Amino acid sequence: MKKIDKLILTSFLGPFILTFLVVVFILLLQHMLKYFDDIIGKDLGWDVVGALLFYFAIFMTPLALPLAVLLSSLITFGNLSEHFEITAIKSLGISLSRALVPIFFFVVFLTCFAFYVNNNVVPKAALEAYSLMYDIKQKKPALDLEEGTFYSGIPEISIKVGKKFKDGSSLKNVIIYDHRGMTGNKKVTIADSGRMFTILNDQYLKLELYDGYDFTEGTSNHAQTGSANSAESLRKTKFGKMDIVFDLSSFGLQRTEKKWFQGNRIMRNILELDQDMDSVNREINGTRLITYYSRNQMFAFHGRTDTLDLPPDLKAYKERKDSITELKNPGSTKLPQVQLYKAYTRDSLTAKDYHVSDSVFVAPANISEVTTALNQTRVMKSSLSNMNATKTGYGSEYKVFRTQWHKIFSNSIACIVMFLIGAPLGAIIKKGGLGVPVITSIMFFIFFYLISSTGEKWAAQDKIPVPVGIWAADFLLTIIGLLFLRQARLDARLFDADFYNVFFDKLRKRFGIKKPAVQ
Repeated sequence: MKKIDKLILTSFLGPFILTFLVVVFILLLQHMLKYFDDIIGKDLGWDVVGALLFYFAIFMTPLALPLAVLLSSLITFGNLSEHFEITAIKSLGISLSRALVPIFFFVVFLTCFAFYVNNNVVPKAALEAYSLMYDIKQKKPALDLEEGTFYSGIPEISIKVGKKFKDGSSLKNVIIYDHRGMTGNKKVTIADSGRMFTILNDQYLKLELYDGYDFTEGTSNHAQTGSANSAESLRKTKFGKMDIVFDLSSFGLQRTEKKWFQGNRIMRNILELDQDMDSVNREINGTRLITYYSRNQMFAFHGRTDTLDLPPDLKAYKERKDSITELKNPGSTKLPQVQLYKAYTRDSLTAKDYHVSDSVFVAPANISEVTTALNQTRVMKSSLSNMNATKTGYGSEYKVFRTQWHKIFSNSIACIVMFLIGAPLGAIIKKGGLGVPVITSIMFFIFFYLISSTGEKWAAQDKIPVPVGIWAADFLLTIIGLLFLRQARLDARLFDADFYNVFFDKLRKRFGIKKPAVQ
């Protein structure tokens, strides 16, 4: 590696690592704010919170890498241009395109790494993150007794505290209703004071109650043997100290099996998405084939010869399916063909003459026949609607998987696209640091995000094809980047006022407009 390449590459790596960490932190913070209400007050351990942040940080890398490349390349070449190092490099006979080569190869390597991460690491991180987030949402809030209100977080137990002291464990005027056994409010404990704390690694809550009464309501039979009559009894027990232990296992984080989340598109890699699209496509073709086979029943009163043929793609699917079925079960596909007949027409040459009355009398239709025909029509309409809805649902699912398939590639290629914008633009604006580069990067990233989101939305609505919607942002920004590269090679001063003054002067001369005199 030449010294000039080493100089440029080392100038890029420092800002890239710094900006990547900053971008991941910002994206992670923005993403976690959506789940703030679900996380707060759940008494989660640092290990759970750390795992959640770690998995979501990995999940943010597809967006963080292109933005980090854009910002760091802007900073690097802005600094080099601001300190006239690019000018010194050009004076040695090295063009700007040659100066971009070391970072370009690094970005190509980074693109391959981004594809590997997007295809293999991010789906697994998404599975871990969202399955953990689901379990956190299902977790009960932490034990929190408030003064003057009943707390029913413990199953079948209601606790009311008159006063709670600042130490968090001392209580005053405690009332406990025990509903275990589905007996209603038949067991009540009242205490003047008490203390609460957890034991056995926070698995149980222990209440030490002082100076109170325990009331238990029940039934007692009469002394007579076999008597069905019973009387209500009330047992009152006074105590100086009583210990009550409650199980807190329901407050723990119960993990759900990850297999229930694996079908989501963001948790699938390229091969799995290919399999999903193939499966959905088979379901679509199967539904279309069922509709084709049902045409004789659905259009029984059409009155014409059936000339409807299978579309080429559906015919190929049927032949492939029949060949597989024939291999598994020989002879199973040799089904009798439906014999079709043309509608009968009378030959006018051989037909006898019949007397036709001047008036035609149409016999009134039987109400049962009309009802039967109407019911058959409704069944036919419902069947066609259901088949169409099924096919539409499978089509939407297919587009979801295909969209994710293209996004894995497009998010990786975005690293190269952002470099083509950032590097020449930094050489043009000739400003380093975190001022102008940050503002410029945010503008282009917002443009990239808006085009990507709009394209994905339109693709889901069938307004444009899926590849066009996903790749539109990369394509447009590539054109802009190549234009910036051309201007940077020509030393264009796009951000200098003199550049636009000269441009407007040329326009005035071309159209014969005189420049206003300065007084």
